Amino acid sequence: MANSTPPVPAAKTRAGTAAAPAQRGVTMADVAKYAGVSRTAVSFVLSNREHANVSQDTKHRILEAVQTLGYRPNAGARALASQRSDWYGIVTEIVTAPFAVDIIKGAQDQAWLSRRFLLIAPSDQADAVGPNQGMEDAAFEKLLEQRVEGLLYAATFHRAVHVPKSANEVPTVLINCFDADGKLPSIVPDERAGGRVAVERLLQAGHSRIGVINLDPNIPAAVGRLEGCREALAEAGLELDPDLLVSGYATADGGYEAACQILDRYPAGEGRPTALFCLNDRMAMGAYDAIKERGLAIPQDIAVIGFDNQELIAAYLRPKLTTVALPFEEMGALGVQTLASLTAGQPITAHQQMVDCPLLERFSV
Repeated sequence: MANSTPPVPAAKTRAGTAAAPAQRGVTMADVAKYAGVSRTAVSFVLSNREHANVSQDTKHRILEAVQTLGYRPNAGARALASQRSDWYGIVTEIVTAPFAVDIIKGAQDQAWLSRRFLLIAPSDQADAVGPNQGMEDAAFEKLLEQRVEGLLYAATFHRAVHVPKSANEVPTVLINCFDADGKLPSIVPDERAGGRVAVERLLQAGHSRIGVINLDPNIPAAVGRLEGCREALAEAGLELDPDLLVSGYATADGGYEAACQILDRYPAGEGRPTALFCLNDRMAMGAYDAIKERGLAIPQDIAVIGFDNQELIAAYLRPKLTTVALPFEEMGALGVQTLASLTAGQPITAHQQMVDCPLLERFSV
């Protein structure tokens, strides 16, 4: 049976000879042949070579050939020749995180302002043991193979990290984490200021007996947020009662259990805290259940503030949760700004830059 698919006709050059078939990638030689000029002339025009001796008529024919044939420059070859690719690479474990993907959005938007693009290489989600180092090393290598001008490394949660040695081959900036070896610049949230603004809000609302549901006390977020909490209390002439500080797992169950411990110490109500500062929104969600199970109302009996602004939680609790936002989008944008300065050979303002964590008012205070 004969093949019913008609053959793809060859394009005709200006001289009437056949050009490259449409199935094959169009080359610079094809453009030159179509326009009836030398390959050198095509190269001069497409690279905007200054002082090239190319007439306007020739330039017009070359550009017409480019449009007609659908020619696209070889980005890899151009990057090799110029050592510039217009690409930044980002290695991240946050591709599926429910809220930290805003880092990618902030980075993309900022990169676009300077006509840069992001190549994203996912790494494995970090856990208690750490990231999958083999996968992470491969992500860096693949991006470097693409001749990226610089690299970003973004983490799900604020912590010290070790990056592959290959990251030193190009300018590299860390986002929501910092270099354990102290060599690479980083962008991190100002955890201490966030803890301070949360407790200041509770103090402004008239609360002086404030319970704190802490994260793992050894991680940077817990250390900074608790320092800010203590600072705000001290400025008001108060101290954090040790009986009102409980550390728990950073989950709804962890928040529920910690809130139960605090509230059950005061079954008669006397001495019971009138506010809870939960160091993440998931723990605040668990605290809501513990409070309501005891017949107490939010915020009439106990006010609650969270941290993170994990919108799927904070905006849909009842009442909606007042919380401190982690500035993921702002960190992504500042990471690209810092990387742009480094790739341009310009000095940066600080080795580690901190971004404010704003308070988002809802109805739980």
